[in-house]
Amino acid sequence: MFSNLSQSLGKVFNKLRGRGVLSDEDVAAALREIRIALLEADVSLPVVKEFVNKIKEKAVGANLIKSVTPGQLVVKIVSDELIELLKAEVDEQALNLKATPPVVILMTGLQGSGKTTTSAKLALKIKNQSKKKILLASLDTYRPAAQHQLETLGKQIEVESLEIIDGQKPLEIAKRAMKFAEIGGYDILILDTAGRLHTDTTMMDELKAVKALAKPLEVLLVADSLTGQDAVNIAKEFNEAIGITGIVLTRVDGDARGGAALSMRMVTGQPIKFIGVGEKPSDLEEFYADRIASRILGMGDVVGLVEKAQEVINEEEANKLALKMQKGVFDLNDLYSQLKNIGRMGGVSKLMGMVPGMGKMKDKLNDGGFGEKKIKQQMAIIESMTKIERKRPMLINASSKKRIASGSGNKVEDVNRLLKQYQTMLKVMKQFGKMSPSDMERMQRMMNVRQ
Repeated sequence: MFSNLSQSLGKVFNKLRGRGVLSDEDVAAALREIRIALLEADVSLPVVKEFVNKIKEKAVGANLIKSVTPGQLVVKIVSDELIELLKAEVDEQALNLKATPPVVILMTGLQGSGKTTTSAKLALKIKNQSKKKILLASLDTYRPAAQHQLETLGKQIEVESLEIIDGQKPLEIAKRAMKFAEIGGYDILILDTAGRLHTDTTMMDELKAVKALAKPLEVLLVADSLTGQDAVNIAKEFNEAIGITGIVLTRVDGDARGGAALSMRMVTGQPIKFIGVGEKPSDLEEFYADRIASRILGMGDVVGLVEKAQEVINEEEANKLALKMQKGVFDLNDLYSQLKNIGRMGGVSKLMGMVPGMGKMKDKLNDGGFGEKKIKQQMAIIESMTKIERKRPMLINASSKKRIASGSGNKVEDVNRLLKQYQTMLKVMKQFGKMSPSDMERMQRMMNVRQ
């Protein structure tokens, strides 16, 4: 998400950083390029105008701090304005679950925006974070198998869904769901509604009736970021028609522009609460304005990276691996586990975008053998080995390599490359193992100072 915008703004800032002093003409030229970059990223024109005007007010004639170059100050001004544009009040940003159970969350949006999968993702996130008892209910009687889809997703994430009764209308299902949730002692009821056009009066009236009945604490509009500026108009119309409390942007992993996110917050006045970053049930992230602004400006998102690692990596396993690394007994089973964790965290490209200064390195890393395809290839090679070969790679000979290459659908050169990479990692880890406790403490102190 935002990769095109990030690259365009990066070029503008690189020009500014190279200047000792900025003239009014320099600032005007930079603002023109920022304006073009935002428009090309699908940010709506009114939002671009207001955003650029605010930057201009602060940039022209600004008092420059002696320790900061003018170019860096402009970057800070843009960063501050991005955060201001995207942020919401703390009580608005967080999902509101503070009410007498069952708390109702109403999911709405256009057909194909990803409401059903997002409903399941949201249920899983709430379940993992707060251990609340959740009920899923599909009110979509129009799309074939929509109710069964939510039921299947519910089973996958181990969240109960309302029993399907053929022939019931959405309002009837909502009534039954509320009664079932109350009797069953559920904390949260997520109602997944049918996709509808905001211009369809009958469908919008139905949605209003469901909202009046269920009295949801949250009305979340699920919008596909790939629809670009149309998503902004849709959000505005839905908000005016039923009154939304927040937005969930889906498919942001496939949108290089991301301008809808910048526009929807300002146009609707409602916060973007979550973003869908992949297809897995766990691929739903909270939306933080400062982190998103940091990613857009190529500054990374270290906090997000740490949180993602904590979700994926088991602490006990991490401690065991650290101990093995200190002893220099790292084998191919351990390498496989690390490759698997990288995949579960979203792959190298996604992780590099979260590391400060590493956004530009993604392509080079892919070319250098660290891309997602290469990682899958390496995992396939290790999977084709015997248990003994994974434990003791030195036993792998020429005939073994041919068998492994054939079994994994690769070439012998690929097997050799993996083994060479493993040997390099092993040498580094053995060096760590030779370090004395005092050396390790000194290294840790140095790392803390840098942080």
